[in-house]
Amino acid sequence: MAVTSLWHIKGNLKDLIDYVENPDKTVPKGTADFFNVFSYVQNPAKTEKGEYVSALNCLKQTALQQMILTKMRYGKDDKYIAWHEYQSFQVGEVSPETAHEIGVKLAREMWGDKYQIVVTTHLDKDHIHNHFAFNSVSFLDGKKYNYSNTERQRLRDTSDALCIEYGLSVISNPHKAPSRPVWLDEKAGKPTRYNVYREDISNAMYCSNNLRLFEKFLVRKGYEVDFSGKHWKVKLPQYKGFTRLDTLNEKWTPEFIEQEIRRTYRSFGSIPATVITIPPQMPRDLYDAYTPFKRTSHIYRLYLYYCYQLGYLPKGTDYKPTSPYLKEAVRKLDEISYQVNYMSARKINTLEELYTDRELTEKALATLCEQREKLKNKIRRALPEDKETLRKDKAELTEKITVLRKELKCNYAIEERSIGIQDTLDMVTANEIRNKELRQQEKQMKKKEGYSR
Repeated sequence: MAVTSLWHIKGNLKDLIDYVENPDKTVPKGTADFFNVFSYVQNPAKTEKGEYVSALNCLKQTALQQMILTKMRYGKDDKYIAWHEYQSFQVGEVSPETAHEIGVKLAREMWGDKYQIVVTTHLDKDHIHNHFAFNSVSFLDGKKYNYSNTERQRLRDTSDALCIEYGLSVISNPHKAPSRPVWLDEKAGKPTRYNVYREDISNAMYCSNNLRLFEKFLVRKGYEVDFSGKHWKVKLPQYKGFTRLDTLNEKWTPEFIEQEIRRTYRSFGSIPATVITIPPQMPRDLYDAYTPFKRTSHIYRLYLYYCYQLGYLPKGTDYKPTSPYLKEAVRKLDEISYQVNYMSARKINTLEELYTDRELTEKALATLCEQREKLKNKIRRALPEDKETLRKDKAELTEKITVLRKELKCNYAIEERSIGIQDTLDMVTANEIRNKELRQQEKQMKKKEGYSR
């Protein structure tokens, strides 16, 4: 079984050429990913000292330079400058030699007729995996590679065909994998969207004695459900796509869920109600920090209100949010805490004060960048004995610029998150209002039924 994925690397050809012609320079920011890929995929520590490194349509020792020459020849100098793909095998299913052989065949079939490619096999993880770094521009006709849906399917089909040829297993029901940050958080047990789904679905099975109540439990929590067909699906309204239950847990087929509901109910008997809890220790001066469906400019108080809803404040509280709209945000507490501290240190309470802080930071950043540019020009003209001192001055300026850029990034992130906080709290409120109305309707229906008897 082999899993594949492909993504592009952006950059600028002029920066690539400048760096190659003067390797003493720092890797240009816009092309760092390009160089990182080539240093990463050919890392001797990962590739058994280069034993599992191959090149197609170029020499592996000069692949980078040859790719740049191809770009220069056709004048394709911007946007996507290279592509990086990996092919990962199931643990213990393939030897390094076979994996590399499959990787070279895959590269040859997919891109070997037009593109310069470096193929490496890495042995530094439990699972053996191939990396492919190839030029975005064809040496044959100068056309750029287009990774369409058709190409994505062709990549998967070609990889599967090679696995079958070598007697390896293939994935029968492939589905989109989460991004790497989400995958790492999943592995660490953090409340990602999918872990939140798993927890709520497990609770729904435990707290229901029939499928109607199982569905009602999830709807009460705020989920949209689709229990038609053989693959049941759920989603929260802030996400575009549904997630299949049997993707979250391969056992969660409709048949298994029905059996589990019957088994659980027989074991436990009483069924606890679905409850959306609220934080018990909200300070009185924060009660009006959030007004449903009404935007506020007092973002610092809104942040503090949100921190109480997430169980981050007060310190030492045991409260945890039960609404799935809030649960996933808990994995972002480090970012939220940093942003709260940023506003506190700068005495930022409103959006207007945030914008003022941003303007001051941008002006200071522009001044430092201008000073550094002047230093660069000075270094070019300076005597050798003066260059060292000037470079130290430049390095100090770069450190200050890095700090300001980080602060500016945080400033913009606060504005964006404040909108997201309002939207999330509005969804929680709307869900509670909707459920309150449904409960009232149910009571009225029961009363009518009672009168009719």
